[in-house]
Amino acid sequence: MIHEMFPYLCARDAGAAVEFYIKAFGVTEKFRLTEPGGRIGHVELDFNGATLMLCDEFPECGSRGPDAYGGTPVTIHLHVDDADAVIRRAVECGATLEREPGDHFYGERSGTICDPFGHRWLIGHCIEKVTPEEMQRRYNEM
Repeated sequence: MIHEMFPYLCARDAGAAVEFYIKAFGVTEKFRLTEPGGRIGHVELDFNGATLMLCDEFPECGSRGPDAYGGTPVTIHLHVDDADAVIRRAVECGATLEREPGDHFYGERSGTICDPFGHRWLIGHCIEKVTPEEMQRRYNEM
């Protein structure tokens, strides 16, 4: 039986990533484990009740951030109250805008950023409740 699932990211500078997420997304740090040399082995961030885990790169264990692979195939979907405001704040904090916020057929206003550590975030908020059947109909029409 599955109890929970946590995204676990690796970044070339986990300390700077924590600061970015705090400023850009308004999250809080729950705790961190740091090696004597300063490398972060584990940190947990509270995204309003959802936990994101993060660590520095550990190449000796095969753990590297997206930049080591030329980017990421993964997108994290962050659902917020005001996507435009969160995207704007993230860009002001150093993220790269990949897709401007816009209204979409599936009932969400969203846009995409890439954070300074190579992780992609789809940030959106609900603008309309749409059934799966209606979504499929709209998708077919596109």
